[in-house]
Amino acid sequence: MTPQHNITPENVTPATDWWRDAVIYQVYPRSFADADGDGMGDLAGIRSRLPYLRDLGVDAVWLSPFYASPQADAGYDVADYRAIDPMFGTLPDAEAVIRDAHALDLRIIVDLVPNHCSDQHAWFRRGLAEGPGSVLRERFHFRKGRGQNGEEPPNDWESLFGGPAWTRVPDGEWYLHLFAPEQPDFNWDHPAVQDEFRSVLRFWLDLGVDGFRVDVAHGLVKAPGLPDMGHGEQLKLLGNQVLPFFDQDGVHDIYRSWRTVLDEYPGERIAVAEAWAPTAERTSLYVRPDELHQAFNFHYLNTGWDAVALREAIDASLDAMRPVAAPTTWVLSNHDVVRHRTRLGGGLDRARAATLLMLALPGSAYLYQGEELGLPEVTDLPDEVRQDPSFFRDSGQEGLRDGCRVPLPWSGDAAPYGFGAGGSWLPQPDDWAGLTVEAQTGDPDSTLELYRTALALRRRLPGLGAGDAVEWLDAPDGVLAFRRPGGLICTVNTTKTPAPLPAPGRILLASRQLDAAAGDFTLPADTAVWWEE
Repeated sequence: MTPQHNITPENVTPATDWWRDAVIYQVYPRSFADADGDGMGDLAGIRSRLPYLRDLGVDAVWLSPFYASPQADAGYDVADYRAIDPMFGTLPDAEAVIRDAHALDLRIIVDLVPNHCSDQHAWFRRGLAEGPGSVLRERFHFRKGRGQNGEEPPNDWESLFGGPAWTRVPDGEWYLHLFAPEQPDFNWDHPAVQDEFRSVLRFWLDLGVDGFRVDVAHGLVKAPGLPDMGHGEQLKLLGNQVLPFFDQDGVHDIYRSWRTVLDEYPGERIAVAEAWAPTAERTSLYVRPDELHQAFNFHYLNTGWDAVALREAIDASLDAMRPVAAPTTWVLSNHDVVRHRTRLGGGLDRARAATLLMLALPGSAYLYQGEELGLPEVTDLPDEVRQDPSFFRDSGQEGLRDGCRVPLPWSGDAAPYGFGAGGSWLPQPDDWAGLTVEAQTGDPDSTLELYRTALALRRRLPGLGAGDAVEWLDAPDGVLAFRRPGGLICTVNTTKTPAPLPAPGRILLASRQLDAAAGDFTLPADTAVWWEE
């Protein structure tokens, strides 16, 4: 039977191979804009700010989860993959966001959470109610415990949020959750799970979304028999070890089946893997021509502000993706890590330089909401306002993700800075008045105008973002210098001292205000410059 899709010309963007050099902006819905005044961002708020994103110059918008959820992990515990949580709005609100974005030549990518769901998901609730032997329990990882009376977990796996990765239910069986107990892992060996997610893909593709960001893309398949780890290293996810619950080869059959679904639809719909693989070469397997389109480059995100380390990370990333003909992605911040203005050290100057370096590299770049405003990590949130679930556990992740999720400042001199009429779900700092969109708009020295100018140049100059390589040039120690197609050169000083070097051309854009260069030139510390030869 030929698939029937709700596709009309006005809700589909044309095929342009757009994703190979796209700039994609991540919206964390609860912290972006609040339209109904309840202190929580929502879809109507996102819709009202889409012109801002168009004017910023991005190509696509990635929306973190807005599905029906008890919010045990900020929406990454999904109870219904086809419904909108009331705190964010309704399904017609989501359709309106997609429709308005397309009218503004913006594409929409939505989060998909296939590794686990909420413990309030209909399948899980029914499986619990029916007890041992329920066919619904086969869609998860239910096991009998070890020990004389089954009182010990089935294996030694630990949750990434701390504590055992198993929870015992009243009838004595245990279920697996690599994250919070409220997030039971699906059993992807079960055909019903695979069928359900292909159906979910089609549901959102029929509504016109342009793609999916796949949460925990490396975690769907577990090693047969769920063997013990045998040691206490399982939170060191980026080592060279093969973990029995991550990066198993079986995930690739799943993504090949998804690619056939995506390819049924017009407009180049894509999928982006959040895949924490041990090497760049392992990450590249997720983006072979018959699998997903992009994978997040965590190797680059985790690289410090050091010229040698950055060059090695850039080369390794490009080298890994070239054999599979996939674009490399670049990212500095997201909703799970400390904002790069704070994480890299060196303050705003270093953050701005890092941005121009990233935007000069070949491939696709991801921006996290608020980085274009130069927002720092909020490090002094009182314990009583924190909401990150891992903060309340004894071990596991640091539990400090709230600091990058503080709502955006749009306008005004005091909180909530135009975020909404009813305050904000996390408190905003008292000194953010100078960081609002309103305060920075039109100021040529502001971080917002730097981003707007950089993105406009990236669209105007074909060499930026194109290709799969950089041409490294001679430069002083601590300085990166490389040429991009079309006669563009990028120089970046990662040191704490000025670096003299010949001016390679006319300055197009600098991460800080500089005098026009001619002949010999001194590149200040923590500064990046784009030159036209």
